[in-house]
Amino acid sequence: MRPIRVLLADDHTLVRAGLRQLLHSLPDVQVVGEAGDGREALQMVEMLQPDIALMDIAMPGLNGLEATARVASDFAAVRVIILSMYSDKEYVLRALRVGAAGYLLKDATAVQLEDAIKSVSSGEMYLSSAVSKHIIADYVQKASQAQASNPLEDLTSRQREILQLIAEGNTKQAIAAKLTISPKTVEAHREQMMARLGIFDTAGLVRYAVKVGIVPSDQ
Repeated sequence: MRPIRVLLADDHTLVRAGLRQLLHSLPDVQVVGEAGDGREALQMVEMLQPDIALMDIAMPGLNGLEATARVASDFAAVRVIILSMYSDKEYVLRALRVGAAGYLLKDATAVQLEDAIKSVSSGEMYLSSAVSKHIIADYVQKASQAQASNPLEDLTSRQREILQLIAEGNTKQAIAAKLTISPKTVEAHREQMMARLGIFDTAGLVRYAVKVGIVPSDQ
């Protein structure tokens, strides 16, 4: 039987080390790679084609939710399990909306980690037992309405990426260098983003990014 191939994506080296040790102890599970941020995770997904990506939410440069959306869009065979310290309903719903197949809290046990991997690899959805069970029902009933009423969903993937980089304190020139685009293009995205969100200063963008979970509140 072919092992379940897993990619780890978390910006904390010690967290990845602990996960790697746990996964090595599980039968029929193989860690094929590790990534320290969302952009690196996408590169490794494309290169390694894992069965499952264990994805942290709060990663610099490109957060786990945005990376998950791109994996779901571009690599349909790769299933993503969000591994997060956040149990808030909004985080879980956003993860499901962008295409995550599972949501596991970081205080989960080794048994729960194994259950999540096996469930998701067999095509099922997995939610941590600490996450309220009504969330799935809410998602099924209200996901489309929530998406339609959420200004964040009106932004393009590139605009959400730039929003995160702005909130992390990057200058226009630094963002342009990271994304290999011109500062003028960055400014155009920023202006469109502000118009769509109804926010007209950088401080407001930062507050909004924290509010909706683009960056953690201690950013």
